Amino acid sequence: MFANLLQFFRDRDPADFDGPFVQSVQVKRPVPRNPRVERVILLCWALIAVKHVLVIWAVHHYPVPFHQLWVNFPTFVLGLVATWAYYARD
Repeated sequence: MFANLLQFFRDRDPADFDGPFVQSVQVKRPVPRNPRVERVILLCWALIAVKHVLVIWAVHHYPVPFHQLWVNFPTFVLGLVATWAYYARD
């Protein structure tokens, strides 16, 4: 966003000074949480947990050249961000 610096080089009418101020505020009621979406979030966390167990098993069972957290940590962080985004939307 760029500031409009040209406004400082022109004369302004004093009657326009009240224009940019807030005239009214309307408060909306928060949308109630949807139980169906919360069940989907719980299902996704269960799938993330199953994926974590499978990745840990696969890394220990097969000779792979990386640690299991290279796969599990980003999944966990993305799940946390998505869950936080839903619950912090108030």
